[in-house]
Amino acid sequence: MAAVARAKEAIRSTFTPGVVGDVGGFGGLFRPDFKGMEDPLLVASADGVGTKIRVAIAAGVHGTVGQDIVNHCVDDILVQGARPLFFLDYVATGRLRREVIAEVIGGVAAACRENGCALLGGETAEMPGMYADGDYDLAGTIVGVVDRPKLLDGSRVAEGDILLGLASSGLHTNGYSLARMLFFERLGLGPHDRVPELGTTVAEALLAVHRSYLAPLLPLVQDGLLSALSHVTGGGFPDNLPRVLPEGLRAVVEPGGWEWPALFRFIRDKGSVAEDEMLRVFNCGVGMVLFVAPDRLAEVTLRLAQAGEKVLAVGRVESGPRGVRFA
Repeated sequence: MAAVARAKEAIRSTFTPGVVGDVGGFGGLFRPDFKGMEDPLLVASADGVGTKIRVAIAAGVHGTVGQDIVNHCVDDILVQGARPLFFLDYVATGRLRREVIAEVIGGVAAACRENGCALLGGETAEMPGMYADGDYDLAGTIVGVVDRPKLLDGSRVAEGDILLGLASSGLHTNGYSLARMLFFERLGLGPHDRVPELGTTVAEALLAVHRSYLAPLLPLVQDGLLSALSHVTGGGFPDNLPRVLPEGLRAVVEPGGWEWPALFRFIRDKGSVAEDEMLRVFNCGVGMVLFVAPDRLAEVTLRLAQAGEKVLAVGRVESGPRGVRFA
């Protein structure tokens, strides 16, 4: 019961002024405040954290995946210019272990607080016929809002735009099937074994929290300084950058333009993974790509530096078949 009480308090700690009611209702109630907006649009997204959960279970560390799912969803709607309003989580498990679920929800709540997003509700489903004891899965749904004049839908992208990158904090939530095979099967390491080349344990490297880019990027969006944003998730650069490109334009990505962090170099070298496969599966150190018009480059770079961000040189936009070309 103490774990349940902690989870409820963690949820309440995320409540923003828009939340109506308390924990435990059949549905969450939210009163949005759209004052100052010309034409508010709701933006919704749902996602999971994939097989990163297998690492969390093996390591006995469960709060980080809770943070992962929130930050991933925040970034997914941020690329359209939206700020988050509220979040819903879904945890499915074989046999309910309240302390584990409380740790997961605690991580969800912590990330919601950091992003100014209310944890409005959720569901914990105990399904012993579907999941083995100790196993669980985690998914989430986010709802945010963007004023239509600030919407990023790719229509502003033009030939000559510069591609800037913001650093990832690790694998984020993608590429874990390949990473687990390398670390646990091919190299025979355990989650708490230390890897000298990384300066961390396997678990510390693989469970690094998927970062949120809301704080440094939302002000730039609101000031109209960006042409587009692309969240580098499943499918890497080839699948994600074209999602914001108009027909007749392609992204030129220069993988040598930034230094790949040690984790990605380790996976590439120890796993004998070709560079094009690395760029398709992993973010390779770039979690978010900014499309910036040349006349706004100086201001964007300055403001990101003032926000404590290191800007990475990723490439440019050129005319050509819609897609990605690696240079």
